[in-house]
Amino acid sequence: MDLIELFSISLGAAVAVYCGMKLLLFTRILFPNLWFPLSETFFTSMGEWAVVTGGSEGIGRAYAFALAKQGLNVVIMSRTKAKLDQVAKEIGDATGQRVKVIIADFTKENIFSEIEDQLKDLNIGVLVNNVGILPSIIPCKFLEAAQLDQVSGTLQLILKFQRYKYMCKIVLPGMENRRKGLIVNISSGIAAIPFPLYNLYSASKVFVERFSQGLQAEYKDKGIIIQAVTPFGVSTRMTAYQKTNIVTLTPEDFVNRALQYVRAGDKTNGSISHAVLGWFLQSIPFKIFYSDFMLQSLQDYVKARLHMRKHI
Repeated sequence: MDLIELFSISLGAAVAVYCGMKLLLFTRILFPNLWFPLSETFFTSMGEWAVVTGGSEGIGRAYAFALAKQGLNVVIMSRTKAKLDQVAKEIGDATGQRVKVIIADFTKENIFSEIEDQLKDLNIGVLVNNVGILPSIIPCKFLEAAQLDQVSGTLQLILKFQRYKYMCKIVLPGMENRRKGLIVNISSGIAAIPFPLYNLYSASKVFVERFSQGLQAEYKDKGIIIQAVTPFGVSTRMTAYQKTNIVTLTPEDFVNRALQYVRAGDKTNGSISHAVLGWFLQSIPFKIFYSDFMLQSLQDYVKARLHMRKHI
């Protein structure tokens, strides 16, 4: 066997092993119940209560319902009391679990001491950090944003650690003492790459990912699971209630799928379709993705979909 033949065989074997590993990793996404099984008491074993920020609608509301169905009492937080009261009644009627309402505007400072006072006597096993703002669903360049101050405020909200830092600081000590707990921080799939036209929003979501991954490294040995969930399309008010399909999921469908991956590591897309979309997005060369044609096509597509929704 000459040197060239030996090299070819070695290269082929290396490629086969690489592809096999990729396939094995993909089966982890396809079969979460096989790779990351959860016992019937997994969520209730974490504690008696789940806390969900942004719990009055969309993904937050879906998490609150799903966790209550798992047997947890739920604290839901948002700015609007009427919406919270309605959701609290719906959860209580549907599941029989207790629901506590906390009015909280996370764009304001100095609200966390009051939140901490209201949570201090609760055995909190799960925290879902979900509050989020998309300043403009229509993608646009930085200086073209209709409300640039609002965009800056959104970034400031996250980069000053407000909701993530303080909510984690409130619940982590109890979890550390009990050596168990689950924290889910909602990021976004578009944080996977620098994302023009949604630039500030995607950059702020990178912080959520890194913060979550860093915390998980620090507290994993304490029995605490801390995970960043990075969805793409979910039909909510923030995304103008886009029509659902294989990629754009209802909040309920997405949350039910994402909860299957809570033991899948410090970051998950939360569903098979979103994981595949993430891999595809990362495979596109930046030179193509950032071309004027692609960016203009993205703008035109979103505008067309919004126009269609208004006339349905």
